[in-house]
Amino acid sequence: MKFASPRERRFTRAVPQTGAPRFLWCLVGIMAVIELILSLLDSGFFGEQNLRWTAFSLGAFWQPVFAGTVPPIYPGQPALMFISHAFLHGGFVHLAMNSVVLLSLGKFVSVQVGAARTLLVLFLSAVAGAACFGLLSSSPAPMIGASGAVFGLIGLWQAMDFRMRRRAGLPLQPIVTAILGLIAANIALFVILSGGLAWQAHLGGGIVGWLSGQSFARR
Repeated sequence: MKFASPRERRFTRAVPQTGAPRFLWCLVGIMAVIELILSLLDSGFFGEQNLRWTAFSLGAFWQPVFAGTVPPIYPGQPALMFISHAFLHGGFVHLAMNSVVLLSLGKFVSVQVGAARTLLVLFLSAVAGAACFGLLSSSPAPMIGASGAVFGLIGLWQAMDFRMRRRAGLPLQPIVTAILGLIAANIALFVILSGGLAWQAHLGGGIVGWLSGQSFARR
């Protein structure tokens, strides 16, 4: 019987998985089911057509509720909305954009830091994105979507790249260029969407992702 050498075992463990892990597909699946139901309601397939707004009223992040200028609809809303907003989207295009990044970048990140820490980063980034929106925005409109969590993964990825480059003595210019590109993209989308982009959530999620990559989620 032939036993693998330590070097061969290390190589085997380093082989990346062929697809996104199951927990990411479960998250995306939950969001997809919610959006499918709301879309069918919007189309009049069954139920009442205004139930999407009801879902937003109950689950979106509301800055006025956060600020205390508007009372919550139910007792747990001020706390629950910090995470429930991430499971609601404005349509399948919105959902698809977030899901693609969650599955592709989440796959890479989970290989590096494991499923538990990846989930923790997603959770903290969603919460931080909502908190940043609540602190920096005065919009009365609901904030929805998993983009805070998505930018948490992006921030974690950039932190990993930063640490790798610094250890290897490689230039850090690509990191700076990527961050400036994200800022430029957010500005452009903010203008295109006439202010309908929750850049504050992106900022909060990205900062938490970066800090996670420098602390508990270090590669």
